[in-house]
Amino acid sequence: MFFQDRFKCSVCLDILKEPVSIPCGHNYCKQCIEDYWDTAEVFCCPQCRQAFFPRPVLQKNNLLAEIILKSMQEEPGVVASYAEPGDVSCDVCTGSKYRAVHSCLTCLASYCETHIQPHKETTALKEHKLEKPSRNLRQKPCSEHQAVVQLFCRTDQKCVCLLCVAVKHKNHDLVEMEMEKEEKQVWPTQKVRSV
Repeated sequence: MFFQDRFKCSVCLDILKEPVSIPCGHNYCKQCIEDYWDTAEVFCCPQCRQAFFPRPVLQKNNLLAEIILKSMQEEPGVVASYAEPGDVSCDVCTGSKYRAVHSCLTCLASYCETHIQPHKETTALKEHKLEKPSRNLRQKPCSEHQAVVQLFCRTDQKCVCLLCVAVKHKNHDLVEMEMEKEEKQVWPTQKVRSV
């Protein structure tokens, strides 16, 4: 975990990819700082808020890139934390996506070790149903009827099939699963970035 904390981009919260140093000395992924400045009115450091005018020309920090590469090779498990083809990737990560460690059947999203933290620390999220990472969350069969779950019951905080609705969830607050997923994905992202 030391490696990941030391070489983390404060914009995407991932390990620095194509690291660049800006005039104040802070380092970012090249794409992250470019995207940040493309939407900013003032070109400043996201960490210390030092402003720059004109917009600085970004140069790859080759020494830092080499240190990160060597550290990744020496510290077991770091390279494996990135999602590879066939892995379930984190739905919240931006840029390089980490491998998911859990899928939440309530949020209908998969999370890496960093982005699952709100589910471990926030009382309301601790009640969510977590399972091993799953690619097809919206195609999960109902545990009672083995039918495809299509709706989310906000009253009971669970995914339900149409048979469940008819039997046990009459007059409950029901929404399409995709709508619930979109609403819930915004909250954990905001929570993680504010921590």
